[in-house]
Amino acid sequence: MNTEVIVTCAVTGAGDTTGKHPGIPVTGEQIANAVIEAARAGAAVTHIHVRDPKTGKGGRRPEWYREVVERVRSSGVDVIINLSAGMGGDYVVGDPDPLKPGDGTDLAGWEERLRHVEELRPEICTLDCGTLNYGDENLTYISTPAMLRRAAKRVMELGVKPELECFDMGHVWLARQMHAEGLLQDPPLFQLCLGIPYGAPADTNAMKAMRDELPPGAVWAAFGISRHQFPMVAQSVLLGGHVRVGLEDNLYLKRGVLASNGQLVEKAIQIIELLGGRALTPDEARTKLKLKTAKPVSV
Repeated sequence: MNTEVIVTCAVTGAGDTTGKHPGIPVTGEQIANAVIEAARAGAAVTHIHVRDPKTGKGGRRPEWYREVVERVRSSGVDVIINLSAGMGGDYVVGDPDPLKPGDGTDLAGWEERLRHVEELRPEICTLDCGTLNYGDENLTYISTPAMLRRAAKRVMELGVKPELECFDMGHVWLARQMHAEGLLQDPPLFQLCLGIPYGAPADTNAMKAMRDELPPGAVWAAFGISRHQFPMVAQSVLLGGHVRVGLEDNLYLKRGVLASNGQLVEKAIQIIELLGGRALTPDEARTKLKLKTAKPVSV
């Protein structure tokens, strides 16, 4: 069991959730305010996607990230910024011609996926550690071993800590291999992402199996989506991990009651404390993760 827990809040995501919850942060100001709210509720880390402020759809334009980061950095609130570098991997297989990308395709190389990380130098950014079928249609997320190795090398050069997002067992295998090749700083940071169709399911067996494949000394967290969010908070703590909550993964505080990011963080901390643990501060999390705080770059 882990009694000193890093709580991450993923405040908005890139999914089609704006029509399901009126409080989904969309604009740069709204996303920054959600980050600040989560930090004040006790989150040590905030995981940040950005959205097109006009349409609400997920995006990856560096100026959208810049607005959020600058607002958070100037707020006086201490929180570890974790920027998503996962956008740019969506390929919708065309039907009937699979060689013609379908609507919604956004496929970019690793350099393009890291443009905002290069400019803004967050303490953490995510690397999605493999290709995955998403859902029941033709959406595939593409992240090849060659892409990941080059991205990991560049992130290490920037002094940014990669959070290795693993949606299935093979992703853990690939990330572990990159660690063995010296492409990841110690301790490597893993995020076990559970319940996304069709990756690893949100259950004890999957979480434990993935945990058991991590390299020695790894720091890891896990989350479950939707109704699995809070059971997976408890399960991760009991298995020795850290936790993630937030509106990216789950919209409800309890059945039928829409949540805010701050409320999700508070409930996660309540679970942690009921189990006999406590949530770490941002500085305590920096120490545990051995972060090399990168100097912000003016752009």
